[in-house]
Amino acid sequence: MRVVTTGTDLLADALEAQAVTTERVDWRPPVAAPGSDVTADLARVALDPRRTDANARAVAAVLGVTAHLVDVGPASEVLGLERGEFLHAGPPIDWERASGPLRGALMGGAVLEGLVDDPEDAPALFADGSVSLGPCHHRGAVGPMAGVVTPSMWMWVLEDLETGRRTHCTLNEGLGKVLRYGAYGPDVLTRLRWMGDVLGPLLRAAVRRVRDEAGPLDVTGVLTQMLQMGDEAHNRNRAGTLMTLRDLAPALVTAGEPADVADVLRFVGGNDHFFLNLAMPACKLALDAARGIDGSTMVVAMARNGTDFGIQVAGTGDEWFTGPAQVADGLFLGDYGPADANPDIGDSAITETAGIGGFAMATAPAIVRLVGGTVPDALATTRRMHEITLAENPRWSVPVLDFQGTPTGIDVTRVCRTGILPQINTGMAGAVAGVGQVGAGLVTPPAGIFPAALARLAELAPPRP
Repeated sequence: MRVVTTGTDLLADALEAQAVTTERVDWRPPVAAPGSDVTADLARVALDPRRTDANARAVAAVLGVTAHLVDVGPASEVLGLERGEFLHAGPPIDWERASGPLRGALMGGAVLEGLVDDPEDAPALFADGSVSLGPCHHRGAVGPMAGVVTPSMWMWVLEDLETGRRTHCTLNEGLGKVLRYGAYGPDVLTRLRWMGDVLGPLLRAAVRRVRDEAGPLDVTGVLTQMLQMGDEAHNRNRAGTLMTLRDLAPALVTAGEPADVADVLRFVGGNDHFFLNLAMPACKLALDAARGIDGSTMVVAMARNGTDFGIQVAGTGDEWFTGPAQVADGLFLGDYGPADANPDIGDSAITETAGIGGFAMATAPAIVRLVGGTVPDALATTRRMHEITLAENPRWSVPVLDFQGTPTGIDVTRVCRTGILPQINTGMAGAVAGVGQVGAGLVTPPAGIFPAALARLAELAPPRP
C-alpha cells in the first residue's frame, strides 16, 4: 500500500509507524479573508490573459536594474523636502494612529529641525497639522524602522544609469538608542548633528570623487559579493559595510581634516549596519522598475509604520493594502521582553520584497544568533520562499544551496493559494517613545492583505469573453 497525505502530520506519522510507505504533500487551504471569495478571485486572476506576460516583464524589469551610488546630499536638496515636511516608513498614517517609536522619532526630528527646543513640545505640532507627514515610498525613498526623514538629514542617492531613475535613503546611525528606533535623547541629537555637519559632507566628497574618477560604486555588485560572504543584507551587513568602506576610504582620507576623517572611518567601521541604508534603496530602485505593469501580480513593496503593514502590487498602481502590523518573535536585549516591543516597523522589508533579507537567510546562517531559530530553519526558510515567488535572481545566489538564485518576485496569487507568508527578519523597537531598540526577530505580514490585493487584481482583470 502507498498512501499520499496532506494537511497535518498525524495520519502520516501513524502510517509510517506501521511501515506504510507514505508521501507527504505540503498543502494547505488558500488564505481566507472576511468579505472576500479567494477561490473566485484566484480563478479570475488566473484567467487574466495579461498575467503571464505581465509577470515576465515585471521580473525582467527588476532583474535588469543595477543600482549605482552617485551622490550624497541633504533631503532638502535631493528630495526637495521643505521646512515642516517629514517623511516616515510604511503606508500613510497620521499622528493620532502613530506608534510609540514613530512618535519618538518625529519628536526628535522636530528638535533637529529647530521647530521646537523640547521634544515634549513637538506632539502639538503634529496633532494640529503644522508639520506634514508622508510615506518615504511616495518620494522615491525608503527609511529603516521609523524611517523619519527631515529636510536637514543627509541621504544616499542611488541611480539606475540606464534609465536615470533614482532612489534615496538616510545614513545609518548604528544600533541601540537611535532616532529610527524612537529614541530622541541629547546623545541621539548630538550624533545626528555630527552626521549632518561632518559625516554627510565627507561622504559626499568621497562619493563624488569615486564617481568622477573611477565610475560610481556598483551597489548591486556589492550585494552580489556580500551574499557570498555571510550577509543577507537586512540584519547582517558586515561584509557589505567593510567593502563599501574599502572602496570609499582612499577618497575619504583626502576629503577633510584628519581628525574628522578618522572619526568617520571609526564610525563606519564600527557600525555593521551601515550598508543596510544602501541595500534598501538598491532594492527599491529595482522593484520600482516593475510598477504600473497592468496584470502583474508581483509585490513591489512591503512596508510597516509600526501600526499598519502594507503592500503594493505592480498591477494595482500606488494603492496600499494594509492590515495590523505584528510583533516579531525573536530575541530580546537585556531584561526586555515581548510586552516591551512595538509591532513591526520600517521600510526595510523592501529587502525581502527583492529576494534578500529573510528570503536569503540561507546565505547567512549566523543571523539566527540575532533573530532566533536554528541554522536548519534558515535553510528551510529560503527554500520555502521559492514557493511564493516568480523567479530566481541569478546575480544573488546562495552557496549552500548549490548557488541557487535567491527567490525573487513575491506573487500575490501564490501566497493566497499556498498560505505561505513572506518571512521577514527585523529589529524590534520599544513600544514607548524614547526607549530605542529592544531586540530582533522574525515576523510575517498579516495574512489578510494578500486576499485584499488579489480581490483588487480580480476587479481590474478584463471581463471574460
